[in-house]
Amino acid sequence: MTLFERDAFPTVPENDFGFTLKATDGMARRGEVKTAWGTIQTPVFMPVGTAASVKAMMPQSVASTGAEIILSNTYHLMLRPGPDRVERLGGVRKMMGWHKPLLTDSGGFQVMSLGALRKIDEDGVTFKSHLDGSAHRLSPEISTDIQHKLDATITMAFDECTPYPATHEVAAESMRLSMRWAKRSRDAFVARKGYGQFGIVQGSVFEDLRAESVEKLRELDFEGYAIGGLAVGEGQEAMFDTLDFTTPMMVDEKPRYLMGVGKPSDLVGAVARGVDMFDCVLPTRSGRTGQAFTHRGTVNIKNARHKDDDRPLDEACSCPACSLYGRAYLHHLFKADEVQGLMLLTWHNLQYYQDLMAGMRSAIEQGSFASFQAQFEAQQAMGDIDPL
Repeated sequence: MTLFERDAFPTVPENDFGFTLKATDGMARRGEVKTAWGTIQTPVFMPVGTAASVKAMMPQSVASTGAEIILSNTYHLMLRPGPDRVERLGGVRKMMGWHKPLLTDSGGFQVMSLGALRKIDEDGVTFKSHLDGSAHRLSPEISTDIQHKLDATITMAFDECTPYPATHEVAAESMRLSMRWAKRSRDAFVARKGYGQFGIVQGSVFEDLRAESVEKLRELDFEGYAIGGLAVGEGQEAMFDTLDFTTPMMVDEKPRYLMGVGKPSDLVGAVARGVDMFDCVLPTRSGRTGQAFTHRGTVNIKNARHKDDDRPLDEACSCPACSLYGRAYLHHLFKADEVQGLMLLTWHNLQYYQDLMAGMRSAIEQGSFASFQAQFEAQQAMGDIDPL
């Protein structure tokens, strides 16, 4: 019996929920998050399974890369197949065959980015579905209840994702609404052994607003804390500047999650600034469009220069795309519109991201994170090398 056989699905929670900080190196942190359905080693990257599926990947393949937790989207799953149906099927994890922890976002970001004719009031948000125009309602209580029905191991508080740019006045109003919603989300959360809920720090790029948000969330004693409202167009420099003053304010004994980030250089820079958890669609979305992340930067496998190149995509990678095939074959698959090409590059990108996180965990343990970061930046600057 394998981990992913249907009858092998675990039914008894393994652990209480908790975070252990095991090592630090500068601001970089090495820890682990214990949950009902397994322990997560941090820093960690969470592949995104938007609609209870990591696109172009089987759950077994995702797990083989070293992934220990994935993310699914409340907004998409509430629209289809619907939270009540998912609950009847045993939750997202059982429905999709993922036997490890699951985090669900609250739906707030998707309402902002996808929901048409959005109307916000003190109670919540009314919006129209991007699928069929039907009207829907999300509030802190509704979002928290949906995530419970999805059986999310980690539930996110419902918030408003503040747009960028925003004036201090607009950002303050948005943040304070999110803090009132955070209290209601916390009140609506059903505590269970091994499950947790994260609050979300808002405040755009303003230090005083971030400080106010951190303090209000600290009072609610969430199991973890996310940093929201970044990776929304402000650029890497502004994101790092915001992290520089935000993470030192946050409690040391709880995990820190930077939402929706990002490029490999974003991950390394954010870990250097004290972040523990990440998610982003970039590795899977890029894989489906022919872009691969390697230890020497990005590669567009559709470029003609790869058509006769039998070298591995990345000689440092052990994924099937790199260990079984050459660049010429991968190039051919994309030119021929073969779905196998999408699958292989997606697999490679997820493997690269998991290897990057494992490398950072090891470097923090050894007290060599600064050297790791310098080597990463030097290799990325080299760029992909053409064959002789």
